[in-house]
Amino acid sequence: MKIFSLILASSLIGVATMTFAANAPAQTGKPFAIAIHGGSGTIEKGEFSPEREAEIRTTLEQAVRAGHEMLAAGGSSLDAVTRAVTMLEDSPHFNAGRGAVFNAEGKNELDASIMEGATLNAGAVAAVHNVRNPVLLARKVMTDSVHVMLMGEGAEEFARRQGIAFEDDAYFHTDYRWQQLQKAKASDQPDATFLSETPDQWFSTVGAVALDRDGNLAAATSTGGMTNKQWGRVGDSPIIGAGTYADNRSCAVSATGHGEYFIRATVARDVCARVQFTDASLAEATDQVVRQQLTAMGGDGGVIAVDPRGNVALTFNTSGMYRASIDADGNVYVAIFGDE
Repeated sequence: MKIFSLILASSLIGVATMTFAANAPAQTGKPFAIAIHGGSGTIEKGEFSPEREAEIRTTLEQAVRAGHEMLAAGGSSLDAVTRAVTMLEDSPHFNAGRGAVFNAEGKNELDASIMEGATLNAGAVAAVHNVRNPVLLARKVMTDSVHVMLMGEGAEEFARRQGIAFEDDAYFHTDYRWQQLQKAKASDQPDATFLSETPDQWFSTVGAVALDRDGNLAAATSTGGMTNKQWGRVGDSPIIGAGTYADNRSCAVSATGHGEYFIRATVARDVCARVQFTDASLAEATDQVVRQQLTAMGGDGGVIAVDPRGNVALTFNTSGMYRASIDADGNVYVAIFGDE
C-alpha cells in the first residue's frame, strides 16, 4: 500500500515536508523513482504572473517525466538525474545554466556536482564560465579524470578537451537576472551578495535524485550561486557531502539553500548517515537535518531525497520549493508552495 503523508508546521517562514512511501510498487519488477527541485525560498502565491508560474510548473513536469522515462526503459539513475538537471539548466527560469544569476563582475559563474551511489564515484566543477551544461562537465570529471572537483580555468580547459559545449555570454543573459544584479548594486549594501533573488530570498539551485531498476541511486545538483557574489565564492552545490550525496546503503540527496549553512552542516551526507546508521526513516532523517538542525542554525533551504525502497522526501523549511517527483507507484507530483 502506498503511504502518503504531508507534514506542515507553521512558523514565520513556513516549514514543510512532503514524503511519498512505496512499500508495494504497482509496476512489475523492482521499484524506481525520481525527484527534482528548482530551488527553495520565500516563494509566495501571487509573487509572479500566472503565465510564468504555469511555465515553471510545465518545465518541472517535463524534466521529471524525462528522467522517469529513462528509468522506466531500464536506464540508469545516473542517466536519469543527468537528463533532468540538463533540462533545468536549459531553462531560463532557474538559477543554473542558461538562467544563472550574475556575479559582481556581471558574469555567470556556474557550479555543479554529480554522484552515483553504487561506487561513491563523484564529480564536481566550480566557478566555470560559459559552460552550457555544468552537470555534463561534472559527470566528465567523474568518469574521465582521476579527480573529484575541478574549478575555474582548469575546469574549462578540461571541458574543451572533453568536447563539452560552450555558449557565449548572450546565451546566459536574461533580463530578469540582470535586473537582479542592478537592484543589488543599487541597494544600501552594494557590496553584499544576495541569495539568488533581490530582494526575495529564493535559493534557485536545481537538482535531481533517482533510484533505478537495478537498485542504484544517484544525485546531481547545479547552480549559478548568489547574485552579486564576489571573490570566487563557492557554495554547497558542487561540494560532495554538502549539496550532493548518494550511497546505495542509505539514500541520494540534492540540496538547495543558503550554501554556507549547508556546508557547515554537511547536509546531504548527514541525511544519508542518519538513514544508514540510525533507525531514522528517510522522512525522519530529512526532517531532523532540515527542519531541526538547519533551522536552529539559522539556515534556510531544503532537500530532495530517495532511498533504495523508492521512498521519496521533499523537505524544506521555507515557504516554498520548486519540486516534482514520480514515485514508485508512478504518481506524478508537481508543486511550488508549502501548502500543496
